[in-house]
Amino acid sequence: MLPTPTRDPEAVKGVMFGLTAYTMWGCFPLFFALFDGVPAFEILIHRILWACIFLVGLITLLRRWPPVVAALGEPKRLGRVLACALLIAFNWGIYIYAVESKQVLQASLGYFLTPLVNVALGMLVLREVMAKLQLVALGLATIAIATQFVMLGELPWISLVLALSFGSYGLFRKQVPLDGLSGLFVETLLLFPLGLIALGWLSWNGSSHFLQDTSTTGLLIASGALTALPLMAFAGAARRLRLATLGFLMYINPSIQFLIALSVFGEPLGLIQLATFVLIWIGLALYSWSAWQSRTRYAVAS
Repeated sequence: MLPTPTRDPEAVKGVMFGLTAYTMWGCFPLFFALFDGVPAFEILIHRILWACIFLVGLITLLRRWPPVVAALGEPKRLGRVLACALLIAFNWGIYIYAVESKQVLQASLGYFLTPLVNVALGMLVLREVMAKLQLVALGLATIAIATQFVMLGELPWISLVLALSFGSYGLFRKQVPLDGLSGLFVETLLLFPLGLIALGWLSWNGSSHFLQDTSTTGLLIASGALTALPLMAFAGAARRLRLATLGFLMYINPSIQFLIALSVFGEPLGLIQLATFVLIWIGLALYSWSAWQSRTRYAVAS
């Protein structure tokens, strides 16, 4: 009889953590849609401020101060962390704007595009050699965007900005020796003074929605915790799972956003937009297959 394969309990935990993280990220449109009349810029400010405050307590509870102190003790390295902070804040702001302006389909497309943007950045910036299937996948994504531009006369700029900003964030983040939780705290900490200045400016102008009513104030504060919680789950998954497994789980996030855009927000999906998504999905399938083949060959070689 063949031996029954045993489940690795840590891998099972990793999958559960990964599902939790990507499901929470995928459901973010439902949360940000609750802000009635609050501009994306103001939500972004509070997301940065309250995430930083929440992370202070979390890092204290988990006793994770040593890597944070070490990072802050090397000012020369903080330039890249600041670049990461500005890129992720820009990404957050555009994403919140996409939800508020009912363009969640574009946001979904942006996060579907992100792995292919990573391939392009790796080739252009890091001079990485790409597999043939990855190049084909990148070509399909380019054709998809070009088709939408030619047929509809407009670029899906939200999708492109989200994919490019998050892809660039990942490029810089790889060069910062900080784990996800500590890295996010240092990033929000660097932005904290700017957030306070912006909040002060809004209050001085009388355009701040903070403390105007209980529900909006609660939502603004909660945005900080909701920024950190899926990252914690992702960190738990990253410690327990192979990178290839994480890569497959990653598609849960934009898939949920795609479904929410259609079923909850009732966004229209035209034939050209559908063709764009189909080309991107085919490209992602080729990209995933190429990544899986590379991992298999590496495992056999070692």
